[in-house]
Amino acid sequence: MPTTYILINSDLGSDVEIIKKIKQILDTESSVKYEVQGVYGVYDIIVKITADSMDLLRSIITNKIRKVDKVYSTLTMMVIEEQER
Repeated sequence: MPTTYILINSDLGSDVEIIKKIKQILDTESSVKYEVQGVYGVYDIIVKITADSMDLLRSIITNKIRKVDKVYSTLTMMVIEEQER
C-alpha cells in the first residue's frame, strides 16, 4: 500500500489546531491509515499516511492538507514500496 510522510511548517503556535484539522480530514477517508504528531526541529508537524492508491494520497495532500489554514509549507516523501517487503 502506498505510504507517504509529510513534513509541515506552520504558523507559530498553530500546531495543535492544524493537527486537529488534519485528523478531521483523514477521519473522513475510510481507506486511509494515518499518524499525526507535533515535532521539534525544522518542521512542526509530521504526518504518515497509508492509502489504497497513490492517486488518493496525492489528492489528500494537494487538495486537503496543503490547503489547511496556517500551513506555510510541506515536504512530501513517498515511501519506495518495493523496499518495504
